Amino acid sequence: MNLFNLSDVGMEFGERILFQNVSFTIGETDKIGLIGGNGTGKTTLFKILLGQMQATSGEVFQNKQTSIGYLEQHTNLTSDKTVLEEVLSVYDDVMAIEEELSEIARKIEEKQGDLSALTERQHKLTERYQARDGYTYKSRAKSSLLGLGFSEAELLVPFSQLSGGQKTRVSLCKLLLSGANLLLLDEPTNHLDLAAVEWLENFLRDYRGAFCVISHDRYFLDKIANRIFALEYRKITVYEGNYSRYLTQKAEREKSVLRHYENTQREIKRLEGVVRQQRQWNREKNIKTAESKLKAIARLEEGLEAPESEAPSIHFKLSAKPGGGQDVLILDNVSMGFAEKHLFSGANLTVRKGNKMFLLGANGCGKTTLFKLITGVFEPTGGMIRLGANIAVGWYDQTQSDLSLHKTVFEEIADSHPQMTQTEIRNALAAFLFRGEDVFAPIAELSGGERARVSLCKLMLSDVNFLLLDEPTNHLDIASREALEQALLEYDGTCLIVSHDRYFINRLAHSVCNLEQSGLTLYLGDYDYFLSKKAEVRQEKAQEPPAAGREAYLLQKQEAAEARKRESDLKKVEKEIADCEQKAEELQEELNHVGSDFMKAQELSESLDALNEKLLELYEKWDGLSS
Repeated sequence: MNLFNLSDVGMEFGERILFQNVSFTIGETDKIGLIGGNGTGKTTLFKILLGQMQATSGEVFQNKQTSIGYLEQHTNLTSDKTVLEEVLSVYDDVMAIEEELSEIARKIEEKQGDLSALTERQHKLTERYQARDGYTYKSRAKSSLLGLGFSEAELLVPFSQLSGGQKTRVSLCKLLLSGANLLLLDEPTNHLDLAAVEWLENFLRDYRGAFCVISHDRYFLDKIANRIFALEYRKITVYEGNYSRYLTQKAEREKSVLRHYENTQREIKRLEGVVRQQRQWNREKNIKTAESKLKAIARLEEGLEAPESEAPSIHFKLSAKPGGGQDVLILDNVSMGFAEKHLFSGANLTVRKGNKMFLLGANGCGKTTLFKLITGVFEPTGGMIRLGANIAVGWYDQTQSDLSLHKTVFEEIADSHPQMTQTEIRNALAAFLFRGEDVFAPIAELSGGERARVSLCKLMLSDVNFLLLDEPTNHLDIASREALEQALLEYDGTCLIVSHDRYFINRLAHSVCNLEQSGLTLYLGDYDYFLSKKAEVRQEKAQEPPAAGREAYLLQKQEAAEARKRESDLKKVEKEIADCEQKAEELQEELNHVGSDFMKAQELSESLDALNEKLLELYEKWDGLSS
């Protein structure tokens, strides 16, 4: 059964076309990830499905049995109930059945009314009660709230006292328990920590209905989606499989389209040559042949799909300030707390030069507070924090508190870097998609993603060698996240990053550090390595080895850990070598065709020499690891 069927749907706002000729179906068990850049119309498409907006063209067919649950990015829900009471309101019908069953039981016990009719009514109500999970709904509501990151104490807090993110989590919980057979979820992982995101993944994987999720979280999409709807270039292309499968299929499709386009263009040119030749001979037979070839050209051009030009995307390079000691940051038995809350104690850590370390931990554990300790905004309640010699810190704040809302985009950069010319400022902003009149937009009127791009631009221009990045991928679409990843991969400074984006962590992490009340625990690998080590710890606790032979057991465990670390490092070095070799080939190809532009040739040669030196270092590193 199809819940929805869209045929040639389009949406326009005046002269602006969001999308056109959109056709797809949503089946009753489809797990759909809807992806696309910010502003391409994903939320608008949801509103068309909900009937809140009318498409400007095409037809939308909704099955009568379709029951929709919708989660907005920002909830407008108000309530005077507690958190638990608000979620239990999803089961108002179940609670009404409970009251009626209780009343019927009382009447039967007291022999009031028609006992036969009461017994029959009791039987029907009991069936409905069981069908609505009546015996487990209270425990389901409570466990769902706990899974989404609420504590036992918070279940009794008035809903009106919650933060915006907490209210969104309550709305998500109600939606997941609503019994709808189609969920429309707009950025559901916003405001969730990693434990809550993993809980949501498990819930959606087991969900018996269908859902369509707007998300920029690629790891999340890999876990939950069996179809990807890509809203790009004003149309939707449907791919079967998860996000990784989508990437493979998209690359194959683009190659096929380009190959067909080039072959068709060659055939059109050949036919045009035939037409010119036949017209020169100018006989009746030749004229008919020319007309026939012109019709063939028209047919080829009509069915020709041109390769999609790349959409504008962020492209920038981060350069570290030269120098700085090998020990970039040292935390020595650091503790922190406030009058009303203890955060952590006994935190010890050394961050080495060039390391890209990720800081993980539950929401509210003190990750952002630790950044404020490092930058001197707060003083620790215990212990010592030291920055290395000649270390300059650049801080990306997820709240964009470094931006002045009364300034324009241009003024924000110009005031931070008064030595830059207007042309230099415009060129820097263009790398972050602020072009033309966009540079004069007031900061106060920008979206979250646009403000994030201004903050990243300021960071790019800063003269630092140690980056503290607090949730840098928040508000960024997938293309912008990939651009940030590439810039950080090429960055030769040191990074300490707070992020819930597991795909992002896996691409960049040299190490992962987990913050808890008891301090910091360091894992020398990426996010998947961190997960595997956590799983090992749980298994060890379940199967504690006997005292006898414990020394041998610990030695074996250490050797196995070292072997896994070498294997992980080897894979990373091999990936870096492949990337460098590809870049070197591209530079050499560009150098071969540079012509008489001496300055350009010199620039390319210097880049190629630097890349070859890096390759030699990587080959030596690979040789050491592999032997």
